[in-house]
Amino acid sequence: MHEELVDHLTRSTPLNRGEALRVVQDVLAFFDETTQDYVRRRHRELQAQGLQNTEIFERIEADLKYRAVAPPELTLRQLRRMVYG
Repeated sequence: MHEELVDHLTRSTPLNRGEALRVVQDVLAFFDETTQDYVRRRHRELQAQGLQNTEIFERIEADLKYRAVAPPELTLRQLRRMVYG
């Protein structure tokens, strides 16, 4: 799986092959996360930091623009519905 990338990481970093493979798998899993899963996870993380929903949803809305494959623009209402149903 992605041998070329693993080879590149082992050549360009101090990572051994097993560590490089784990990094690649972690990055792929991160970007494989659906928009809905991302919104829910970030909401929990930001809520745990003590932020209020107004700030949380504004941050999530801004962050979504920088995802590898940006989803369509979502309203604050759509974001709230992803979290609360």
